[in-house]
Amino acid sequence: MPEGPSIVILREEVAGFAGQRIERAEGSAGLDKARLVGQTVRSFRSWGKHFLIELDEVSLRIHLLLFGSYRINERKDTVPRLSLGFANGELNFYGCSVQFIEGSLDEAYDWSADVMSDAWDSRATLKKLRARPRLLACDALLDQTLFSGSGNIIKNEVLFRTRIHPLSLIGELPAAKLRELTREVRTYSFEFLQWKREGTLKAHWLAHTRTTCPRCGIPFVRAKSLGRSKRRSFYCERCQKRYGDSDEIAVEAPVAEA
Repeated sequence: MPEGPSIVILREEVAGFAGQRIERAEGSAGLDKARLVGQTVRSFRSWGKHFLIELDEVSLRIHLLLFGSYRINERKDTVPRLSLGFANGELNFYGCSVQFIEGSLDEAYDWSADVMSDAWDSRATLKKLRARPRLLACDALLDQTLFSGSGNIIKNEVLFRTRIHPLSLIGELPAAKLRELTREVRTYSFEFLQWKREGTLKAHWLAHTRTTCPRCGIPFVRAKSLGRSKRRSFYCERCQKRYGDSDEIAVEAPVAEA
């Protein structure tokens, strides 16, 4: 599943179509595509893993899900979910969710939760985290109401950087460690963006998909389904400290992604 930094790159790559009129709209998505024809692209925006196309009368929300993809001025052999044609090119989206958003995007989204946004508010995020003490650290970093745009790569890398065991309880983290965790999600997301642009992202992974801890030299635990979010995790039992005993209580589920 593409994470927030990858959607920022998509937004940048299609910027040349901003201000242009949609001449053609087709594809297998079950929405009224005729409604799109004749509308002008007012802006391209992103919120976490959501790619947003703001038009004259409505907006489009595109989520690439687990295996979605896009092509600019070219096509795959399969039928796109949505194809938008302009006077000088086209955008094609595959394997994705496509929905209309009525009304203002600023009313539909909490931009302070988007780790890539200028409106990101770490204090607001800390307040929300403190209100959910039974949330596991591995689930918190995948909860889009807390860290919009953070995905499994960011989760594994940030927990390793901050030396936090993924099964730690948010309510048991010392205040300084909770602030460090929150700060590092945003810091790593922008490093992710830079490395993704350079094509060197995987070379910088310290934990995600790795077999050995670079700090301790011992094998990583490689969990196929960890936490309530049931996602792959890679972590070191020696240098990543477990705060609290999550085996003794019913842990909270993360908010499912829209």
